[in-house]
Amino acid sequence: MTHRPRLAIISTYDELCGIAGYTRALEQQLRPRMDLQVFDLDQYLLRNTHPNVQRLADAHIQEIALRLKEFDSVNLQLEHGTLGRTMPQIVRRFRILARAAPALSVTFHTILDESAMPPQQIWQQLTRLKLGAATNGALDSIRSRLLAHGIYSELRRQQRRKPVHVITHTRRDMRLLRDVHRLADVHHHPLAFVPPEAAAAIRATATREAFPMMKRLPPEAKLIGTFGFLSPYKGFETAVEALRYLPEDHHLLVFGGIHPQAIARNQPRDGYITKLLAQGRIGQSVIDTLRDGSASTSLALDGSAAQLLARHPQDLHDRLHFMGVLDDAQFMTAMALCDTVVLPYLEVGQSSSGPIAMAVEMGCRVIASRTRAFLQFSRYHPGRVEFFDIGNFAELARRIEAGPPPPAEPRGPRHDTNSNAALYLRVSLPPGMLPPDAPGQEAEQEAPQPLSSAAQPAELLG
Repeated sequence: MTHRPRLAIISTYDELCGIAGYTRALEQQLRPRMDLQVFDLDQYLLRNTHPNVQRLADAHIQEIALRLKEFDSVNLQLEHGTLGRTMPQIVRRFRILARAAPALSVTFHTILDESAMPPQQIWQQLTRLKLGAATNGALDSIRSRLLAHGIYSELRRQQRRKPVHVITHTRRDMRLLRDVHRLADVHHHPLAFVPPEAAAAIRATATREAFPMMKRLPPEAKLIGTFGFLSPYKGFETAVEALRYLPEDHHLLVFGGIHPQAIARNQPRDGYITKLLAQGRIGQSVIDTLRDGSASTSLALDGSAAQLLARHPQDLHDRLHFMGVLDDAQFMTAMALCDTVVLPYLEVGQSSSGPIAMAVEMGCRVIASRTRAFLQFSRYHPGRVEFFDIGNFAELARRIEAGPPPPAEPRGPRHDTNSNAALYLRVSLPPGMLPPDAPGQEAEQEAPQPLSSAAQPAELLG
């Protein structure tokens, strides 16, 4: 080997988003073993709708493509929306990058087949005469399937010409891409962010002093943390409602804010923040609740009017705390300080989640809603995740109060940053170019392998 292997990673990087956070973690895992450069996908250019800016966005993609010949291999962290707003934009830009790469690996962060609205759900909307919702769902499904077809067909085309590898975050997604869409050499590995030694160091030094708002809480307060950008699919209102059924010493800390791409012009308050505040009765009086419950409610105000206008007795302001957006280091520290990390997401076809991976790696007690993505993730970390049914705040409250179950006996291969780095090294470089300090044979065996081609599409439900 005459030079250190060179890898280009194409991804968002400086943006406050999950893909950028994972790319930064992956960079740390791989940089000691190879020369690596991250090409940042400029979201101002790629997501802008102005025609002149779109031409600049295409030039931006071309500039990246011209540089790729300098590298031995290219990895694309694919979240489709980071390449553009429309299906033609995304497919065209993906093709430019895929064709310019000397060897290619693509990490799928979303599987569009899974996120599209199922036909039976569209039919249900039609039978209930919800024509607008049914139409939007049908159009979104068509767009998703056309976009997926464009990406998959390009990968099949490139696999006949050069080394092309695919990485997914669940075994189920791997089987879908391999058995249904006929992509070759598909691997699976859960997201991995924090090396075990780094997690131990963070836990050993984490204190509430790192967060000014946390310092005001009573020392005996039991901290429940939710993490991630505020979005309706996160289901945080389930955690807020569960808080009402927990003892007064339990506090809910919401770590996150509105995603930069979701910030709307001239909007006094984001709609989801308004929903969370209303769920916690924050800023409400009794009369506000009555007004919201029925437009025809009328009240005869007498001497008790002051009570009706006073702060709502169920106001959770003293126990529900919005902690704001954190950087990578603060995110880990906050998790280490929480007694329980709760992930009450809805089922939206998501295939991976950064917060659950980080929480498990940090050794936190994790309670998650029973979504397909979380169930798949738990297979890599048996016994590390407790589950409750989506939206069941009563079950969530009981589970939090009951305390953690006994620790599970470790079994099966470990899936961590070492096995993740081993997988990326294998798919990024020819065997003769593996650096001498690559993870050893044991790590190679532990990293998940593609299944045999004998698996049938019916097994996708497994």
